[in-house]
This record gives sequence, structure tokens and C-alpha cells, in this order.
Amino acid sequence: MTTYKDSAGSKTDAQQAKMTLAQVFESLVGGNLNIRVTAYDGSAAGPEDAEFGLNLVTPRGTTYLVTAPGDLGLARAYVSGDLELIGAHPGDPYGALHALAADLEFKRPSPLVLAQVARSLGIEHFKPIAPPPQEALPRWRRFAEGLRHSKARDAEVIHHHYDVSNTFYEWVLGSSMTYTCAVYPDLDASLEVAQENKYRLIFDKLRLKAGDRLLDIGCGWGGMVRYAARRGVHVLGVTLSAEQAQWAQQAIIDEGLSEFAEVRHSDYRDVTESGFDAVSSIGLTEHIGVHNYPSYFSFMRDKLRDGGMLLNHCITRPDNAKSSRAGSFIDRYVFPDGELTGSGKIISKLQDIGGVEVLHEEDFRYHYAMTLRDWNRNLVDHWDEAVEEVGEGTARLWGLYMAGCRIGFERNIVQLHHVLGVKLDDKGRHKLPLRPWWDA
Repeated sequence: MTTYKDSAGSKTDAQQAKMTLAQVFESLVGGNLNIRVTAYDGSAAGPEDAEFGLNLVTPRGTTYLVTAPGDLGLARAYVSGDLELIGAHPGDPYGALHALAADLEFKRPSPLVLAQVARSLGIEHFKPIAPPPQEALPRWRRFAEGLRHSKARDAEVIHHHYDVSNTFYEWVLGSSMTYTCAVYPDLDASLEVAQENKYRLIFDKLRLKAGDRLLDIGCGWGGMVRYAARRGVHVLGVTLSAEQAQWAQQAIIDEGLSEFAEVRHSDYRDVTESGFDAVSSIGLTEHIGVHNYPSYFSFMRDKLRDGGMLLNHCITRPDNAKSSRAGSFIDRYVFPDGELTGSGKIISKLQDIGGVEVLHEEDFRYHYAMTLRDWNRNLVDHWDEAVEEVGEGTARLWGLYMAGCRIGFERNIVQLHHVLGVKLDDKGRHKLPLRPWWDA
């Protein structure tokens, strides 16, 4: 713990002394640090032998921290290179973030301490400056440019996150090119095996067979589309990302699957075909908006024949009561307009539309923590190429985001659920087996 020095040998009260940057940091997060904090003014706090730490590199970083206290200010300073995480690779800062998450508890200082902080830093650090270019507009600006979850605004936020670079995603996601939670058959399974197993599980839950028709909404780079097409299923995939659609269509051609598979650059609401044997939604619900669930699930139901199956795979909260909106870092840097809620609300909204019976739900949160672990490893392995492709700021952002989300899944802050349902006939019937028919 740092100590306050006397000022000119006569003022011993800490409130009269000018604070160092390390002391300012301590005043915001508490004085019992197990991490090491250093700053460009030469000050330090925390144990000298700490495995992990923070290094404040520039005055701009101080401004980011002061003008946006909490995770948003930390993210701005880190993505811009003005704040360093010590003891961890930027492609996988999990260890450092894990230590920081256990150590840092941001609190509001007393008015007296705040005044001392302002006097110590200087007024110039309290004037907001432009955030890093990777940051999306704040919610109020996005509202001014389009209604929340309108087709135009949804297309823009999907572009912000997914049209980074197909080459970059190939390095991070691996050969499966799948940006959703894998399902690990065992603890030692590779990412590629786990992603293939995820598609196998969904395929089996939906009771698909050769000759069936599948609609995959929010299909990404077409992983589920191509998995089903290889087994003789006719598949239509839709995505709002132009780069995803282009990559997926080329992959379909390269694999000789054009007879069975198509990926469109389209809003799912513009699909006119119906009578599908199954509808899958793998990682789209997070972008829909909770108030749009009734129309979203009604769309899925209406695209099915009687007896057709639907499966919804999405990130969830561990309860159904908290606000559905994402925190400031996720909203501004990762999923603008993203919303999460509990599996109970998803199931109730699906039940409330009528004509669909919910058969099964399953939680995969530990699987997502493992998936994120493997994506971070891929980013480390391709760090130099990733920095050259998208720039260091974006590469740092992705390392931070994936490692932070891994901690969120490990701590049950977020979960991942499958919800499986069947469309009933007009007499409320279906012809499914009495018990689950798939292998876990």
C-alpha cells in the first residue's frame, strides 16, 4: 500500500498532499491491492512481486479513466495502448483479468477525496476526449440514426461486429469458422472436434434426415448450413453480414454443396419460403431485442410445417429479472444493441405465441468458457498476423473481450442455453418419441 508524503515538511494531512497517479488509482479501487499498479509519473502501488499488474502509460489514459470510470474507461485506455496489462499476452489476458476481477472493486470516493483527485490531476484530465476508433456510438446517437432493432440499424450493428475481416476470424475461430459456443464431448477435445460435435447435436435434436429442409437464421459463415447439406438436407441460411455471406457461399461452392445449400445476405424477416422441417437459430437471439421475442418466435413457428422442430441457441442471464441491456463495454465495443435475458423468459415467450410445445432446454455455460479459452489461444498463435490484418487496437480489444467473457461464464454471470420445441398441429398433437432421441 502506498503512503502519503508530507508536503514541504509542514502539511502531514493526506488531504493537503498532492496525490500520485498510483494513489489516485488506490483511492478508486481500495488500498489492499494484490496486483501491481505503476504509472508514467514513476509512482507505484501494490506488492512488488505481484504476478499481474496495470501500467498507466500516458496522460491520455488518465483522461479515459477519469472521464469514464469503470469498465468503459479501462477498455478505452487499454484498447488505445495507454494502459498495459502486465504478466499476460494481449491475445489472451485471462490470467491478468482474473486477478484484476478478484482485486478491483470500483467505488465512489468521498467528495473530499474527489476534490483532491481533481486538484492532483489537473482540470485538463476531466475534459472528455474522442474514444478509440473501435468504439461504437453511444445508445442515444444510435437512436438518432435509426430505431432500435429496425432492419437498417440491425444491419449496421452486425456490420460493426462481424465485418471485421474474414481472415482475422479464420485465425481466431479456427478451421470450423464458427463463432458460437462449441459442445465439448470431453475435457480434452479440440475446438474443431467440439464445434463439429455442436452441429451434430443440433442436427440430431432437430431430427433432420436426407431430403429435409432446414432454415438457419443468423447462419454466420455457414457452419450449420454446410454440416446439414453434407448429409443431404436442403438448407437456406441467412445473415446480415455481407462478408459472412460471401465467405459462406464460396465455401459451399468449394465443397460442392450448391445443390443443397444457399446462404443469403438478408434480414431473416425477408425470408418468404415456408414449410421447413426445422428452423435453427444459433447465436442470433442476443441481437433481436427482448421486446421482439414474440414476433421472432412467431416467425420461426410460421416457417415450419406441422410437426417441424425449432432450436434456439443463445447466450442467457442466470435469472429473468435483471435488465436485459448489456454493460457499457459490451454495448460500445462488442455487441451494440445486444440484449440478454434468462432462459425462463425465453421459454415463456416461446410458449406464449401458441402452437409450439417446448420439449427440452440445456445449459452449456462451461462449454462456452472452454470455447473462449481456445479462441484466445488461437489469437495468441496468430498475434503478429492479426495485428497486421486489423491493427493492434482491434486485436487487443478481441483478446480483452474474449478473456473477459470467459470469466463471465465461469462465474455464472452469463450462460448459454439450447431451447428445443416442436410445432403442433391444429389439434395440439405431434408424433415425436416419448423420450429424448439424441446422444448427449
